[in-house]
Amino acid sequence: MSEKPNFKKISFHEGPEKSPGFLLWHISTSWRSNLEAILKPLCLTHPQFVVLATTAWLTRNEELATQAAIGKMAGLDPNTTSQIITGLEKKELIKREASSDGRAKNPKLTARGNKLLAQALPAVEQEDSKFFNVLSPQELERLVRIFQKIMN
Repeated sequence: MSEKPNFKKISFHEGPEKSPGFLLWHISTSWRSNLEAILKPLCLTHPQFVVLATTAWLTRNEELATQAAIGKMAGLDPNTTSQIITGLEKKELIKREASSDGRAKNPKLTARGNKLLAQALPAVEQEDSKFFNVLSPQELERLVRIFQKIMN
């Protein structure tokens, strides 16, 4: 029989309910599951939605966005970003246009992609509102500032 771990010796926390990482894991898993359920009828995964919305945001003023910029803003590595954009391209939600120097391609939403985003984004934001409704407006504002601080 193996020896049981002595958590008082190996952990800083009294238990999982005191671990910020463990709590974040549970919160993010629950939140993402809710979003996946909202996006499934639209035939989008959560990462596809993030790339679609990020692309739309970066190109909102007819600006060109590189795949690298989309990936950076979405928090995805270049390979994953490329795979997701390829999938969105196959669904005819994004098209890649050659850049002026011909080396890079600049993704942008198609009319179909814009139409789908107009459905998906309000649904996701509504689900966010439901998920975070246990917080007061002041708590939610503080949470957003905390998230921003952690990201920097």
